[in-house]
Order: sequence, then C-alpha cells, then structure tokens
Amino acid sequence: MQTISIQVADLQKSYGKLNVLNGVNFTVDQGSIFALLGSNGAGKTTIIKILTTLLKHDGGTAIVNGFDVASKPVHVWQSLSLTGQSAAVDEILTGRENIIMIARLRHVKHPRQAADDLLTRFGLTDAANRRVATYSGGMRRKLDLAMSLVGTPPIIFLDEPTTGLDPEARIEMWKVVKELAEGGRTVFLTTQYLDEAEQLADRIAILHEGKIIASGTLLELKKMFPPAQVEYVEKQLTLEEIFLAIIGKKEEY
Repeated sequence: MQTISIQVADLQKSYGKLNVLNGVNFTVDQGSIFALLGSNGAGKTTIIKILTTLLKHDGGTAIVNGFDVASKPVHVWQSLSLTGQSAAVDEILTGRENIIMIARLRHVKHPRQAADDLLTRFGLTDAANRRVATYSGGMRRKLDLAMSLVGTPPIIFLDEPTTGLDPEARIEMWKVVKELAEGGRTVFLTTQYLDEAEQLADRIAILHEGKIIASGTLLELKKMFPPAQVEYVEKQLTLEEIFLAIIGKKEEY
C-alpha cells in the first residue's frame, strides 16, 4: 500500500473578505513528484506556506509526513526543506559558507564535503569562495536550490524553482528532482512552466479560484478532452492546452 506524504482536506484561507482557498483537497504519495499548477494569484504559494507552517489556515486539515501542521509544527519543520520564489541566501557569506551553515544546522556529519558535492553538482565550484553579493540572479537561485538539498529531508517543497535559470541549469535541476524522487523523497512542485510539469510530475493538480478543479496523471488529464483532428492526423494535446481549457481560457492554435 502506497504511503501518503501529504494529505490536505477542505483547506480554507481568507484575507479579510478575499477567499483564497475554498476547500482544497489532495494527497501526495511518498516518493512521487506532485505538481500544483494555477494562474498567478490562484493560491499556490499560500498552500505551500500553510504546508510548511509559515501561514495558519482558517479551516480544514493539512498533514505533512504524518504530522498536523497546526498542532505539530516542529515535527513538520524537521520533515521538509523549502525553496521559495526568492533566493534565501546570505549575501555576506560565500557560496560554500552558505551551504556549510545549513549543513551544520541540519547536523550533517561532514558539512564541508556536503558543500563541495553540491557546489559541483550545480556548477558553482569556481564561485564557491566568492561572496554571494557578487553572484548573478541565476547563480543565487542555483545556490538556493543546492542549500535546500542539504541533508535528507523526506519532503521537499519547490516553489517555482527554475525561474531565472538558464536552459542548461534548468535541465540539470530537472535531473536532480527526478533523482530525489527515485531515492524515495517526495517533491511538491509549483511552476509556471507547463513543460516542466510535463517532464517531471507523476501527478498534476490544477488550482483555480481557490479549488482543485482537476487532478491526475498527464495521461488522465489528456483523456478529459477528445483529441483534435487535423487533416485526419491525431494531435496530442499539450499540458498548456489542457490547462487553459480546464480554467476556461481559450487560445487560437
């Protein structure tokens, strides 16, 4: 029987009169890659903040690694790592010092070796001893991602992780995410790049107007729509076309 890493039931959140989440429900299996898609302002980051204990929800339940986020926040913290939309790095420290700091906080046995391995993995070895203040935006993003992989947290939250990365770094990040899932870790991903979800996700959920309006594997989502016929040649729908159709937007193709 598949173990569930994340379970969300009837999750609700409002800011004054603005209802952001109106009863969100989904589960994420252990060792899988789960992609949450939605337009800007749909509530994706709000869900991540709730699941990582950074924001309190108004109703419903959220369970992460078997712990309720409201009543067992410390246990939840110990179960995850989070890469947010903005790089959370110390600009005064060097790249190596940033990773060593996180490794020590996570009680990694050999923090310097862990730092060297991650710097190599993300192509930052040449800049390892430079202060992060001198890094480009893409380099800071790669360092932020490297820091999120320190230690062995069973659940990893990635909120639009490849924004600002060049194509080569983006493909490398895809490889890292796949390796994490293959190693048994759970990856919760939000992204604006629908091809990214196509490449990575075992399951996809689409958030619209505060609710999950569709979820399933890519194949299951494709089956929701009949294949388009162009001169008797079957056209396979892309995830972008499926997403736009589900949320009610139309484009000419």
